Amino acid sequence: MHTLARILGATAVTAAAVALTACGSSSTSSSSSTSAGAAASASAQADAAAPSGHGRECTADDVKTTGGFGDAPTITIPGDCDPPTHLVTKDLITGTGPAAKTGDQVSMNYTLVTWSDKKKLDSSFDRHEPFPLQLGAGQVIPGWDQGLVGIKQGGRRLLIIPPDLGYGEGGNGIKPNETLVFVTDAVKVGS
Repeated sequence: MHTLARILGATAVTAAAVALTACGSSSTSSSSSTSAGAAASASAQADAAAPSGHGRECTADDVKTTGGFGDAPTITIPGDCDPPTHLVTKDLITGTGPAAKTGDQVSMNYTLVTWSDKKKLDSSFDRHEPFPLQLGAGQVIPGWDQGLVGIKQGGRRLLIIPPDLGYGEGGNGIKPNETLVFVTDAVKVGS
C-alpha cells in the first residue's frame, strides 16, 4: 500500500476518533489537581504545535515550486511567514481538458511536503503511478476533496492544507497539527 493511500485513507478513522472525543462525558466533577494537570498538558501541547509567529500568514506565492506538468516538482516552503490557517489553492498550470467536479473519477500525480520540517513525505511521481480517486467521496482528506474541484485535466495545482482539512491530531506518519503542501497534476479527469 502506498504512503498517500494510507495517509489519505485514514481520514475516516480520524473523523471517527474526533467524533468519539466530542461525544465524551460532559461531567464537570473532577479534582482540581487533575484539571490543573490536564490544563498544563494541554498548554504544553499547544505551545509545541504553535507556529513560530512571524506575524504574517503565507500565501500561495510564498511557496516556490519547479517543474512542468508530468515532471516531479520541487517544493520550497518559506521560513519567514506562518502556515495558512485556511485551504489555499493556486493553479500553477491551467489544463485544457475537462474540469473536475464532485463525483468525478480523477487520476492525480502528487508530491507532498510537510510544513514543519519542509521535507518531502511522499510522491507518486517517484513511483510513476498516479493516484486514482472519486472526488468528493471521502476517500481522501477534505483538503483534497475541496481543493481539487475545478482542476482541469492537464493542470497542475498547489494545495496548502491546514491541519483541520488534513490530519488534525496526526497519524499515518503525519505530525499533530501539520500543514500539508501538495503539488498535484490532473492526469485524468472523468471516466
